[in-house]
Amino acid sequence: MEMPADDEPPPGTGRSRAPGPGAPRAGRLRILLVDDHTFYRAGLRSMLEAEDIDVLEARSGDAAIGLAATARPDVVLMDLHMPGISGIETTRRLAEDVHDVPVVMLTMSAEDAHVVAAVRAGARGYLLKDADVAEIVAAARAAAGGRSWISPRVSSALVDAVHRSDRSSPEDSSAPDLSDRERAVLRLIADGRDNTEIGAEMHISPATVKNHVTSILAKLRLTNRVEAAVYAVRNGLA
Repeated sequence: MEMPADDEPPPGTGRSRAPGPGAPRAGRLRILLVDDHTFYRAGLRSMLEAEDIDVLEARSGDAAIGLAATARPDVVLMDLHMPGISGIETTRRLAEDVHDVPVVMLTMSAEDAHVVAAVRAGARGYLLKDADVAEIVAAARAAAGGRSWISPRVSSALVDAVHRSDRSSPEDSSAPDLSDRERAVLRLIADGRDNTEIGAEMHISPATVKNHVTSILAKLRLTNRVEAAVYAVRNGLA
């Protein structure tokens, strides 16, 4: 289940730059890829560049902090486990020192503790390394546009963690502001379904699902699908 704030990441990149040596062409997304595995960086860089994206590389958290401050990428794709400072600590420092550079975690770990720690550190997204390049690009564009994106297995782990801690104290199981169909969509969001899967389940189009999700977020005063899934669990709707 993708979890962008409004389901469809924008095509824009978020910031403009004055041209200079090594600067990307206008309109191109610029990503800083942070990972200590050389072969993984090289492979992902090749795939991202094939998508007309400019890619910078750093092999450690310390290098990423310095490079982000000078190169000002649109998005940082951050590994979780690296020698030296971790991806989570690097994300925290970037949030403090390079305020307008969003971070998307890209890691092998779907453990809920890591997800929560990354979000608290300031990460806008959390993907697993087996995600395909289309999802990585979508997540990067979402983050560049100020939106969130969390992979299906990660969102399930996060919802499970909330369920374990909050299931004994539901707040308002009726969700009175939602229609029956919106409550059904909300339950499927919390179950880890994306728009296509929800549409197939409910026999409606993905575009109609998107409209329902937008309405749900507005009515509940939430900003993204992660918050919607947590709401569903806490209110006994999932």
